Amino acid sequence: MRSSRGGALHPLIELTLARLRELIREPEALFWAFVFPIVMSVAMAVAFPSSGDRPVAVGVLAGPTAETTMRVLAAVPGVDPRTLDEAGGLRALREGAVDLLVVPSDPPEYRFDPGRPESRLARLLVDERLKGAAGRVEPWTARDQPMTVPGSRYVDWLIPGLVGMGIMSTGVWGIAFSIVQARTRKLLKRMVASPMRKSQYLLAQVLARMVFLVPEVALPLVFGVYVLGMPIQGSVLAILGVSVVGALAFGGVGLLIGSRVKTFEAVSGLVNLVLLPMWIASGVFFAASKFPNAVQPLVQALPLTAVVDALRAVILEGAPLSAVAGELMLLAVWGVVPFLMALRIFRWR
Repeated sequence: MRSSRGGALHPLIELTLARLRELIREPEALFWAFVFPIVMSVAMAVAFPSSGDRPVAVGVLAGPTAETTMRVLAAVPGVDPRTLDEAGGLRALREGAVDLLVVPSDPPEYRFDPGRPESRLARLLVDERLKGAAGRVEPWTARDQPMTVPGSRYVDWLIPGLVGMGIMSTGVWGIAFSIVQARTRKLLKRMVASPMRKSQYLLAQVLARMVFLVPEVALPLVFGVYVLGMPIQGSVLAILGVSVVGALAFGGVGLLIGSRVKTFEAVSGLVNLVLLPMWIASGVFFAASKFPNAVQPLVQALPLTAVVDALRAVILEGAPLSAVAGELMLLAVWGVVPFLMALRIFRWR
């Protein structure tokens, strides 16, 4: 791979090594790639524990019979009752501090938000207990069989989404910003006279990005397994395969964004314009299926949706690469088409 002129390496290798040195000198890029997913995993694990670990928060409006209602609910396992006044109860209900507000009366009045599943469940549980305390006879008592399905916790579902979001953010931001930075510093203008093609420069950006892919994906997964107890059902090779194809897809998008932009303000606006819809719609923090059917074709066409769905299928369900072939094909299109477009419209100046 040595050139005949001065023993220099091939331009593609030289460019890749130069980009790697730039990445190492950017502590903020290392933070977003390696530290941010772990911080988010811990924060979400604390904020959204398994539903079985969280007691049902019930507010009881202060009044003459509030003490009796409090005594009944305090004896129920998994219910955390508290006495509140009118203003405090409404505020707690609005802020989610309580799932249900009980007004002791005959019959009792339940105040809750029907749009919150936990509020509907709290209403059913409290209603059953208060009716039993009033003398209702149950025809039978069901047998409970508590089960914990591996990978069913929110944090287990979240971590593959964070990994996918990290692949996207690092790829698009890192590559687009690097190209614009080189253009604003007049570095690209100097490269015109070098024995280097546009394709080599663009490929070097993607190859340098791939060097950090393995630790970027492995670190949050290892943390999830050994600290948060997340199961990994699929093979390491399948996870790596999905990650590589995803990184290539987002690398192509980053190249396209940075191919003509001349200022940091412009590249920041374009990157946010591209990434923001995927942060919201691609199912990182909540299921993409919650969006209306009318927009599902657009949601499913997003590259982040494909990466997140494929990672969750492999990690949580043990799916092989053949089971996520559709997602991989979509990502391949997102990688090839933007790269070819970037190659056509790229300008050194």
